[in-house]
Amino acid sequence: MKRMLFAGAVALGAMSFGVIGQALAADLPQPYTPPPPRAPATYVPVVAPVYNWGGIYVGVNGGYGFGDSTFTPGTGSFSVNGGLVGGTLGANYQMGQFVMGIEGDFDWSGMTGSTTTGTAAPCLGLTCTTANNWLGTVRGRLGFAWDRVLFFGTAGAAFGDIKASVPGASSTSTEPGWTAGAGLEFAITENLTAKVEYLFVDLTNGSCSVTACGTTAAVKFDASVARAGLNFKFNGF
Repeated sequence: MKRMLFAGAVALGAMSFGVIGQALAADLPQPYTPPPPRAPATYVPVVAPVYNWGGIYVGVNGGYGFGDSTFTPGTGSFSVNGGLVGGTLGANYQMGQFVMGIEGDFDWSGMTGSTTTGTAAPCLGLTCTTANNWLGTVRGRLGFAWDRVLFFGTAGAAFGDIKASVPGASSTSTEPGWTAGAGLEFAITENLTAKVEYLFVDLTNGSCSVTACGTTAAVKFDASVARAGLNFKFNGF
């Protein structure tokens, strides 16, 4: 009987010791466990919007032209030159970095020149003069855009007047022709652009009539035109 009581006391003591040990362990500070590492922040670069060259535009242009004219028969080639100023209307369509468009312009022209070295009528012994009072073009444009900078080539039809004169008389005709050139355009704001361009213009021969010159003479006219312009562009497409 004593042995049974002793064994029971030992078992009860062991159970009590275990419970007390667990309670003491719960009160002890727990080992430090570092938090899981945070995922690295994702960097999202800020990309500036790419300029869109598409849209309809209107503008003004001005520049200077210099070229050659010839009366046949009558003279060798002589120089013509003068200023130009006028308006522009056009439209662009952009696909990626390529820009296609059409542009027309109409300029008042002050290009004129004369010669006194005539070797045959109607200019023999007289001053023969060639003048261009207006010049217009309708051209296609194809360009490559580098954001706000556009490099372009252009070609199309040209129209203008050729006024042939001798002292006391003149003859004026409107002539078609062709033009080609290249240029650079820069977007100042979303709607305002500035450009510089070069065009070579060759008009079909005009003529000095029998009434004006006493004999019929073909009058050749061509010119290189360097000009600058400002355009206002409406919403792109």
